Amino acid sequence: MSDRTGIFAGDNPFELARQWLSEAETSEVNDPNAIALSTVDASGMPNARMVLLKDIEDAAFVFYTNYGSAKAQELDSAEKAAFVMHWKSLRRQIRVRGHVSRESGPQADDYFASRSLKSRIGAWASKQSQPLGSRAELLAESAKLSLKLGTNPKRPEFWGGYRITPIEVEFWADGAFRLHDRFRWTRKDQDSPWSVARLNP
Repeated sequence: MSDRTGIFAGDNPFELARQWLSEAETSEVNDPNAIALSTVDASGMPNARMVLLKDIEDAAFVFYTNYGSAKAQELDSAEKAAFVMHWKSLRRQIRVRGHVSRESGPQADDYFASRSLKSRIGAWASKQSQPLGSRAELLAESAKLSLKLGTNPKRPEFWGGYRITPIEVEFWADGAFRLHDRFRWTRKDQDSPWSVARLNP
């Protein structure tokens, strides 16, 4: 498309997303990789929460969580999800919709090993989304597991990644007088070519 220039230029939505994230890393005060992840439960009731995006691969977006959490149960059930990544400092956002699969192999092991020791112990200690009597209980469990697991705990089987392979990616940038720029990349499935359309703001 002739007017898809400047910050919207390029033939690959994943590369464009990496470029936008790289710019945000120099301007956002906290967590430039934060995304608002949306899922639905078994009854179709929507849910949303903030998580940290950990990788933009050549064909997917990856984040990690506890497989026992509400979000994981909803992801596993629907096998679809959406997220928005918004950067207030840049006045830009990216919206993604796609299919979900687990990442529970060596890549998940490597990422878990890269986390701080306290974060790894915390992942073991937390029964995410389950009722908790008090913060003291959580701290006590964390201290107990710290002694038990040592200084190099392995990734628990109940913790790992999710990969969102998109069929839709939208890039949005603020425009004067609310005449924003929006370009939506769509494809029928992950093996189909992308088409790009400019949208009205």
